[in-house]
Amino acid sequence: MKTTLLRASLGLALALPAAAFAADVPQSFTATYNVLQGGSPLGNATLTLKPAGNGQFEYSNTTQGTAGLAAALGANSSEVSRFTWAGKVPQAVSYKYKLSAFKEKTRDLTVNGNAVTVVDNGSKTFNYTAPAGMVERNTLPLALGVALHGGAKEATFPVGVKQAVETQSFKVAANEKVTVPAGTFQATRVDRTDQDRGFSAWYVPAKYPVPVKLAQKDGGDLTLELVKFEGK
Repeated sequence: MKTTLLRASLGLALALPAAAFAADVPQSFTATYNVLQGGSPLGNATLTLKPAGNGQFEYSNTTQGTAGLAAALGANSSEVSRFTWAGKVPQAVSYKYKLSAFKEKTRDLTVNGNAVTVVDNGSKTFNYTAPAGMVERNTLPLALGVALHGGAKEATFPVGVKQAVETQSFKVAANEKVTVPAGTFQATRVDRTDQDRGFSAWYVPAKYPVPVKLAQKDGGDLTLELVKFEGK
C-alpha cells in the first residue's frame, strides 16, 4: 500500500534562493484520496504538507486499509518526509516509511550533507551520495506537480531509493477529462518514460500541486482518486 521535469531549469532553480520562489511553491495543505486496487476499494490516504521549522517542511502520506484483505489484516502505512525547498524542488532531508500488517516493514533515509544513509527493516544499511536536488519516492508526485505548475512539459529527477539514486523521467502525454470523487476535471496526464513501470498521474496544475488521480502498476496495481483538497 503505497505509492521525477526540470532538465535545463533544475540547475537554474537550485542556483536561485528559495525566497525567490516562495509564492510559487505550496506551503501547507491536506489532500484525501480513495485508494483502489485492481479497481476495487482498498482504503483511504491522507497527504499533509506543513512547515516544520528551520526552513524545513514535513510531508506525510498515511494510508489505511478499509476493505478486503487490507482491512482484515489491519494494514496501514505511513510515509513521512522532511525537505527544504531548493528553488522549486523539495530536496530530501529525511524519509521514514512504515508498513504495519501481518509483518512490519520499515525504511529510514537520512541525508547529511551529500551523504545518504538508508536503513531497511532496521537491519540492512546502504550508503550513497546525494546529488543536488535529490527527492525521494514520497515527495516525487509533489515535485512533479510543482514543475507542471511552472509550465514544464517533461522532467527528470534524481530519486533516492533503497541502494542508490535513480534517474526518473516523466513527460506530459495528453489532456484528458477525469472524474474522481472531488469532481470532474480537464487534467494533464503525465507518464513515466525512463522505463516501463506503468505509472501515470493526472494533474490540474493551476489548482492543485498533487495529482487528482494516480495509477501505478508496479507495487500492486494501485489507483488513488482525490476526494478533497484544503490548503494553498
